[in-house]
Amino acid sequence: MSKLRAFGAFWYDFLVGDDWRVALGVVVSLAACAGLVKAGVDAWWLLPVAVAVLLGLSLRRAVASGRKG
Repeated sequence: MSKLRAFGAFWYDFLVGDDWRVALGVVVSLAACAGLVKAGVDAWWLLPVAVAVLLGLSLRRAVASGRKG
């Protein structure tokens, strides 16, 4: 494996990890927070709420997949 490919694989695994939905949710949350701040809205609360919701959804999927087999 070339060093460049290994470097890309490392960053993909580091950022996306096991659940791409959580990574996508974080990106969407950061973009929404940035948009709200740019519009003049105090949006400090958005990221903690988004992280709590994403964590809950991820745990729910993990528990459901564990029950199946």
